[in-house]
Amino acid sequence: MMKMEIKGASVSVRFRKLLGGSVLKGTVFNKWEAVDTHLKVESDEPADRLAHLIRNAKNGCFAEALITEPVPLHSTVEVNGEPFRIEGVTAD
Repeated sequence: MMKMEIKGASVSVRFRKLLGGSVLKGTVFNKWEAVDTHLKVESDEPADRLAHLIRNAKNGCFAEALITEPVPLHSTVEVNGEPFRIEGVTAD
């Protein structure tokens, strides 16, 4: 555990994405352009220690890893209690 005095911290996150296409035509798409984060820290700790702390926090962040690292997605669907396969959607 890193023993550091942090007087205050806040983060803001902006999601830049594009949702387009047509529901009726079945052409709906979702495209992520970027995710922007801004971290504000109030502390008298040395810069190298703060950098080490922030790097550790970012490297251990589950949310950031989902965005920056490819993750296999396995989808299943059930309708009326039975498996429901949809080509291109569900895992076979």
